[in-house]
Formats: sequence, C-alpha cells, structure tokens
Amino acid sequence: MARPVALQGNLLEGAIGKCCGAPARAPLTRPEAEEVATLLKAVSDPARLQLLSIIRSAADCSACVCELVPAVGLSQPTVSHHLKVLTQAGLLMREQRGTQAWFTLVPERLDQFGQIFA
Repeated sequence: MARPVALQGNLLEGAIGKCCGAPARAPLTRPEAEEVATLLKAVSDPARLQLLSIIRSAADCSACVCELVPAVGLSQPTVSHHLKVLTQAGLLMREQRGTQAWFTLVPERLDQFGQIFA
C-alpha cells in the first residue's frame, strides 16, 4: 500500500516530482492564476474562439464588425457583445474608423496562452 503524501505548504511534498518530474518553472501565483482564468473565460465560448480565429487570419490581424457578422452567422448585437468580452480581457483592441468599429489582435496577450502550460 502506498504511503500518504505529506502536505507541505501549498504543494503535496513529492507528488509533483513523482508524476511529472521536477517542475521546470514555479507554479502560478494567485494573481497569475486569476489572470489566466480571465483569459480562459474570455475564450471559453466557441463564437469567441471563431472570432479570434477570423481576426487572426486577416492580413493585418484586424477586422471590421461588418465583416465578422456574416462570417460567424450571428446577429450584430451578439457579435458586438462577444467582441466586447474579448476586448475587456485584453485580447483585442477596438478602433473606431468612421462609422465602423475595427478590432485588432493584441499579440502579447495571445502569447500568454502558449505560456500557460509550457
């Protein structure tokens, strides 16, 4: 029978090393975890992931709401809501060009996704 793993601080002593090898970097702090949770919550909706993908595939990584509405097949208010959530999470920047709202990816913010589980 396996011996119970002793609790030390916030980590189970020896548990991480036994299953995954030595950790390559320190675990997330509470503020870092909250920041990552904000990002994950923002992209947890399939429509938002699709919007990010469409904007990312554009030549200059930006798109107008008028282009996004038909591309995702949702109403303009719904698309605007999703874009607002992505903007508030810092994944997009909004720019008013005349009467149209344009959204551009924030590459530094997207890079954080690659670092979450690296």
